[in-house]
Amino acid sequence: MKWLTDSWYENRAIRFILLPISMLYQLIIAIRRHAYRLKIFKQYRPNVPVIIIGNITVGGTGKTPAVIWLATQLKQAGYNPGIISRGYGGQAEQYPQAVKPNSDPKIVGDEPVIISQQTGCPMAVSPKRSEAAEYLIDNHHCDVIISDDGLQHYALARDIEVVVVDGIRLFGNRYCLPAGPLREPIIRLRDVDFVILNGGNSASQYIMTLTPGQVINVADGAVQKPLDAFKGQTIHTIAGIGHPERFFNYLSDAGLTIEPHHFADHHRFKAIDLHFGDDHPILMTEKDAIKCRAFATDNMWYIPVKASVNNDLGQHILTKLAGITNHG
Repeated sequence: MKWLTDSWYENRAIRFILLPISMLYQLIIAIRRHAYRLKIFKQYRPNVPVIIIGNITVGGTGKTPAVIWLATQLKQAGYNPGIISRGYGGQAEQYPQAVKPNSDPKIVGDEPVIISQQTGCPMAVSPKRSEAAEYLIDNHHCDVIISDDGLQHYALARDIEVVVVDGIRLFGNRYCLPAGPLREPIIRLRDVDFVILNGGNSASQYIMTLTPGQVINVADGAVQKPLDAFKGQTIHTIAGIGHPERFFNYLSDAGLTIEPHHFADHHRFKAIDLHFGDDHPILMTEKDAIKCRAFATDNMWYIPVKASVNNDLGQHILTKLAGITNHG
């Protein structure tokens, strides 16, 4: 399906063939959203504020680091945030499923494990996000819920909506699925509270910057080295994320000689996937490293990133949240 996703960001004629399906899709999602507004479809509203961090495009935009950043902001302000997610890629036998730093990504999904490790917040996953929210409120007394993704999950009522946009790819050809990458029309952004650009340049918008840390050994997390240590040798780079080119381009721009290996988003890695017939170092994202630890060798490394957002977004969200809490 790579040919299809590539067509969303290139000027290809296939979009005109798919446009009638996109128009039908757009009509269906509009009717569905309107049905929730009219209360034809039931909506669950927790007794604490809910903040959605989502996107309107398919593929990775940077929601996970944005969730981690926001959870940190809320904890520093004295809140007890709980984080919920669908747990995409996980196959738990029952839901809701609590997420711990040492949870198996095969059960709860890869991104939830990273979020739990980096935030220390109570977290739960469930295809029905309302069940996960209820679990955290009842068992951990959370006073605010952050939903990782779920902008289009209208069965869960929300108080604040934050959309993360890829600052480089933006909205592609601006068509809805399947002719383009949009889950909802761009006009949807008029209704959200805050829009974050992941990368790019705009003095008038909130820009999220991802700062890479020391490169960490997958097999032994205590072993770290600077990225420059990998210069002058051939590096295998793997990525099973929504937009792997961002990762590969970063490494190339840093002066590394790389052999990129693409995998599908949320790919379940096996040891054989990383057998390249040599002993060259293998660099990956933290999301991929979570799934490679069981069979990691000493030549496997990952690069963690930390998000920061400009223009006082954290304070603006806290101010809006305080107004909701006081009103409630």
